[in-house]
Amino acid sequence: MAAYGLYTHIASNKFRSMLLLAGLFLLIYVLVYAGALIAEVLIDSDQTVAFYLSRAFSDLLKASPFATIAAAVWIVIAYFFHQSMIDAVTGGHDVTRQDEPRLYNLLENLCISRGITMPKLKIMESPALNAFATGLNPRQYAITVTTGLLNALNDKEIEAVLGHELTHIKNGDVQLMVVAVIIAGAVGFFGELFFRLFTNLSWSSGGSWSSGSSSSRSSSSSSDSKSSGGGAVIVIIIAVVLIVVAWLVSQVVKLALSRSREYLADAGSVELTKNPDAMISALRKIENRGELPGATSAVMELCVDNPREGFADLFATHPSVQSRVDALVKFAGGHDPGPLPPPDEADEPEAQVEQQDGPPPLRQGPWNDAGGSASPPPVPNLSKAASSNPMDNPMGPWGRH
Repeated sequence: MAAYGLYTHIASNKFRSMLLLAGLFLLIYVLVYAGALIAEVLIDSDQTVAFYLSRAFSDLLKASPFATIAAAVWIVIAYFFHQSMIDAVTGGHDVTRQDEPRLYNLLENLCISRGITMPKLKIMESPALNAFATGLNPRQYAITVTTGLLNALNDKEIEAVLGHELTHIKNGDVQLMVVAVIIAGAVGFFGELFFRLFTNLSWSSGGSWSSGSSSSRSSSSSSDSKSSGGGAVIVIIIAVVLIVVAWLVSQVVKLALSRSREYLADAGSVELTKNPDAMISALRKIENRGELPGATSAVMELCVDNPREGFADLFATHPSVQSRVDALVKFAGGHDPGPLPPPDEADEPEAQVEQQDGPPPLRQGPWNDAGGSASPPPVPNLSKAASSNPMDNPMGPWGRH
């Protein structure tokens, strides 16, 4: 962590954002080429592989201006409306000082102390403990906090989380993450479109492609079926492979969000708040409690913690909470209270309290027999107690209070 300079990290994020935008156009061209291969097979299924490849390339050259315009339009739409799209998925809404004075004042104090333009503040109604920042320019920057986080964390811990998100904004991480989400969304959309088109087609016995509703064509000869049909099958396989590769590359683009950004954001939060223990305590409370119901993987990658784990941790976009806490203890001098109990175990005392609101269960005790059946306590003889001398029984007929 100490090997990376802050300004170098910011410059690297801007450079990678430009590369990701360029990669978007390349992936769109790959998808267009794959679609052209499928279209050529649909038009004429009695040609060779070389013919399909050359015709698809000429189709790509003709369609490249339209693909470029479509990609540019998508970028413009995402640039102006990405926050609305994220709010539609998460249900976040703007809040003012009157709505959330506690949260608003904490964020405002942090921004004033460091001369940072205050981003918009949003609240997401969710019991999960998480927060994330979005935006591509100072007028769009926003920080969204869940209601679960507000209820579970104290002021110092919330301030540490806000400092974490402000550091993401200051370091340019937010721009990189949003651009990666735009690329993955575009490629995923066109990839799914081509796959739906492909699944609606059926390979006929005569070596030709037809839609599921249309009848299959008859072959002219068995030799033509073997030669031409084999070429069409190979081309279709190539097209499917290109679509899959494009989708995988889009996922790798999202993994370009280096995990070091989370370490730097934690360090930036400590630098803003001067309180490493608050950041450590916040991470421990958020650990295993940050899953946003219904949120996509793209949204979870923007959050403070993403509890979703990839295959063998190779595709995880966030380092583990334990490694982040260890870094804060080592480099910031914080104190680790240790992991909190899992959410299921932590909820058990509350369930027990709710059960106590009803009639108490019968337990084994001095009034129960060996078989567990409860018997009422013996009733004292009131007549005898009343006739006895009060001085002999100063505590009353019912015994000691």
